[in-house]
Amino acid sequence: MPVASVQPVVTGIIPQIADYAGDLTSWRQHLHAHPELDLACHATADFVVARLKEFGITMIHRGLAETGVIALIDGQGDGPTIGLRADMDALPIHEETSAAWISKRPGVMHACGHDGHTTMLLGAARYLAAHRNFRGRVALIFQPGEELSGGGRIMVEAGVFDRFAISEVYALHTLPGKALGSFHTRSGPFLASVDDFRFDVQGQGGHVGYPDLCRNPITQLAPLIKGVSKIESELSTKHGPGVVACTVAQAGEATNVVPDSAMLTGSVRTQSAAFRVEAEARLSQLAETTDMPCRFQYAKYYPPLVNHMAQTTFAAKVAATLADVDADSAPHNVAEDFSYMLETCPGCFLFIGQGPGPSLHSATFDFDDSIAAIGASFFARLVEARSRPNWTERAYLGVVKNNSGT
Repeated sequence: MPVASVQPVVTGIIPQIADYAGDLTSWRQHLHAHPELDLACHATADFVVARLKEFGITMIHRGLAETGVIALIDGQGDGPTIGLRADMDALPIHEETSAAWISKRPGVMHACGHDGHTTMLLGAARYLAAHRNFRGRVALIFQPGEELSGGGRIMVEAGVFDRFAISEVYALHTLPGKALGSFHTRSGPFLASVDDFRFDVQGQGGHVGYPDLCRNPITQLAPLIKGVSKIESELSTKHGPGVVACTVAQAGEATNVVPDSAMLTGSVRTQSAAFRVEAEARLSQLAETTDMPCRFQYAKYYPPLVNHMAQTTFAAKVAATLADVDADSAPHNVAEDFSYMLETCPGCFLFIGQGPGPSLHSATFDFDDSIAAIGASFFARLVEARSRPNWTERAYLGVVKNNSGT
């Protein structure tokens, strides 16, 4: 079932966006019912492009990171090019909600809110294309592959930011457990890097009744697991909170057989570059302490997500015209490939709360449609405000008050 909504205290939802909130809900629920995985977001991209064309947007570029879409809207006069990014892909999870818009693809669902992210950006696009109350240009970035292949990295490596002269970039992500409609961000390290490690221990298999003829690799897993836990504790004390955790242990298939090999894998999550480097070195050293041959592998994936100070300060001020803002939110040990974009271009990543309910990546998760107009208004107001050097939160709140007649 959808998450129950608690009406937020919201002061600045754009009236025109509020007027088509029903369309936002319809778009979001359509996207939820038709999820696609990784870079293969073909139907999703078609849906996005069809809406953009309905809004009168003509500068549309397709095929970026396979199915990504970038659309450009020109404002009135010279100004910066502001990038707004939404991810489009779903997860390989079998949905367990009872929503009327439940996924029509068994084993695939929007369990991380990307259907809502895409909808919020479409809502902002509709408003910005109709009113163009900004200087410069906005680049709408609809990105596939956030969950698996790192579509953000692919777009960066393809030179998208240079090609479209994007000077700043922003993204929103829904977050259960935070007050509905509230915003959460921080300057500096905000989300974690994500790396995987693996130990493969080689023993000598045989009949469990003849232990003298075998070398049981399972005996090596306990000291490895204990060693991993010690590394996490020591690095967290030295560099700040992080995760070094074992997540999979596999060995053997029968109770009367000593297996030839045993495998242990896990994950490293941290906002600290020093933690990340030292974790790899310490885990490699740990592999050398086993009494049997042990092969160690370490795979680096997304880097830490680091928000830029000026852009985060500004984004928080814009968000404050809409709802409550925590601009010094605690870092999170989840990862996001928007980190690659922030390594290339100044910008900010924010969470938008959607109240109590199932966590992200849960089979019972569903995006709360009541926050779509808030997110769309944030994107639109940010573009309008960023193109005006003298914009202030107080001045904007005065405009909202006057327009509301209160």
